Amino acid sequence: MPSFGIATAPMQVHYHDILRVWREADTIPEIEHAWLFDHLMPIGGDPAGPAYEGWTLLSALAAQTRRLRLGLLVTSNRFRPPAMLAKIATTVDIVSGGRLDFGIGAGSRPSHPLARREYEAHGLPFHDSAYAVGSLAEACTVIRRLWTEPEPFDFQGEYVQLTGAFGNPKPVQRPHPPIIIGGRSAAVLRVTAEHADLWNIPGGDIEDVVQRNALLDRYCTEIGRDPASVTRSIHLAVAYDQPGGTKDAISQAIDAGFQHLVLGLPAPYPADVAQWVADELIAASISR
Repeated sequence: MPSFGIATAPMQVHYHDILRVWREADTIPEIEHAWLFDHLMPIGGDPAGPAYEGWTLLSALAAQTRRLRLGLLVTSNRFRPPAMLAKIATTVDIVSGGRLDFGIGAGSRPSHPLARREYEAHGLPFHDSAYAVGSLAEACTVIRRLWTEPEPFDFQGEYVQLTGAFGNPKPVQRPHPPIIIGGRSAAVLRVTAEHADLWNIPGGDIEDVVQRNALLDRYCTEIGRDPASVTRSIHLAVAYDQPGGTKDAISQAIDAGFQHLVLGLPAPYPADVAQWVADELIAASISR
């Protein structure tokens, strides 16, 4: 049985609008998870419009909900040093009572100018793709160790260097929150095969999605991992005025083996939008 969630991009919208949707979704069992993204400036609409910092907002929403699993699709590993990110994620897991799904990725692709500008605007370095992927692999290693190891440790990697690293407190979830890696490049898929519990890809081109899915299967097999141990997740855009297209995309994704479906809700959010998602999109997909 597939699991369904919603995503509310925290840009061009007010905090209270997102809170309204999450609180409603928290009361609807058919919606099992909810997501934000991780951008510091808008990547759509008015470039000077509002955008909220993802982890801060996620912690606030975690305190205002009781049931939903929650996370960011996905954290940019370029924004925060991994040991700091591990501490932030642990805090959210504790605030939520153990409901965090930890999403992480290599960061925005260089070809996306609206995403690229946020690094320069915040004084953050934007390294090349090889650096981004290599540092992602080391970050996943370090974060997992900080969540699980009972003693301080040193880490001397190519991209990450830590002395006396130690995570206290530990996350609520044991051995650690599920790790969901987002991306589609072959290099990121190799990191996914090694480190992820779930893999997420944006929908849209189902043929490309299927090819990337098969590539992940291959990389898992090459390192001796059962491909079925990585849950397949997909983000699908919702069109309120054309639900048939969204239903078709959901059906194609499920037929392709994706069991974790995230429905992206565009703002402004209609009244009772979470119930509409459950009635119009999820119920129809479950009853196929």
